[in-house]
Amino acid sequence: MEWVVVISVLVMLVLSLLRVNVIIAIIAAAISAGLMSGFSIVDSIDLFVSGMGGQSSTALSYILLGAFAVTISYTGITGLLVKFLIRVLTGKKTMLLLVIAGVACLSQNLIPVHIAFIPILIPPLLKLFDSMRLDRRAVAVALTFGLTTPYMMIPAGFGLLFHETIYNAMVDAGLTIQMGDIVLAMIIPGLGMVAGLFIAIFITYRKGRDAVEGAGGTGTIIGEADDQNVTFNKEHVLTIISILAAFVVQIVTSNLILGALAGLICMFLFFVIPFKKGDQVISDGIKMMGFIAFVMLSASGFATVIQETGAVSALVEASSSMIGDNKAVIAFVLLLVGLLSTLGIGTSFGTVPILASLYVPICLAAGFSPLAITALIGTAGALGDAGSPASDSTLGPTSGLNADGNHNHMWDTVVPTFIHFNIPLFVFGWIASLIL
Repeated sequence: MEWVVVISVLVMLVLSLLRVNVIIAIIAAAISAGLMSGFSIVDSIDLFVSGMGGQSSTALSYILLGAFAVTISYTGITGLLVKFLIRVLTGKKTMLLLVIAGVACLSQNLIPVHIAFIPILIPPLLKLFDSMRLDRRAVAVALTFGLTTPYMMIPAGFGLLFHETIYNAMVDAGLTIQMGDIVLAMIIPGLGMVAGLFIAIFITYRKGRDAVEGAGGTGTIIGEADDQNVTFNKEHVLTIISILAAFVVQIVTSNLILGALAGLICMFLFFVIPFKKGDQVISDGIKMMGFIAFVMLSASGFATVIQETGAVSALVEASSSMIGDNKAVIAFVLLLVGLLSTLGIGTSFGTVPILASLYVPICLAAGFSPLAITALIGTAGALGDAGSPASDSTLGPTSGLNADGNHNHMWDTVVPTFIHFNIPLFVFGWIASLIL
């Protein structure tokens, strides 16, 4: 039973590396997990479908955030940013990558649109990347850094939701901590992400590289680039107000759906977007974010199959029974189990409650401090976002970089982010669990 997680995740990874569509790979992994646990194919599919509702709120929020991002793009305000980046950063590879990482960071905490900004901002920059021979793998790493690191370390926006998820999961598992402790616990793992970003920018992808034509198929984005000749106007002021409204509502309510709705409503009430374009906005939002939303639903279905089989708990119990009471070994094995689990499920928010229920009793018995346990849980959750084929933090960058069909999801996004983030994140999280 304990090998179900390992084998099913390997099925998903191998199929994805062979360029099978990630949704098909997830379904195949779920069926394999069900069959190995004694379920029939029909029962496995039924269980998979029943579990898809677990991420329905996230999927809906992505669709609405996509629609909000579309309304922002209609005003041409992102064209101003693209125009500025082209004028100031042409030929400056390192600075451009750091700016992209910074913009991605803002999407987690200050302007909570998450990955919805990528299909708007990145496609117009692809020609600039190609003219500079900028390695798109470096851009993917920069984007994933900005989509993951801020919510790990900063308790605002998505970071607040992540920290609350850890807090609630640990309390439910029998360990009470302070919210401020989560920030302290995630500093060292977050530094691992910073190290990975610098290694990618300054060492691994420093040399020029031409995009591989047709590497990603036919492209993933529908729509045209922003107008590069637009000038700042009143509509842009109202757009900024709408963005702030979305941010405030999301922070106050801790609800992405309400935040996205607030932004959309403001855009229509301010007549920035005509009411008659309402259907088109939602349709374009679905085109932009629908695939990613459905992948998240599929990942939730896979998580349900894994939970029902009891494979994760069996793997943890089997591992803990073999490693004795050595803290270093226990932490290493728990992170390895977390890595395998989150690679398949692909979401830190979805796996934290599962991992916390298993980690807390084992770690308390082994004498880990609350800070160390928090670091283990937070790191294990983030491992899934940083390098999983099913993660929105890897799907999002691919959605923008493959607009012209020249960027492969697995080889140009997932493999680079896994190498540069999962490995240092694993190491730094392991160190944090031993010194905190």
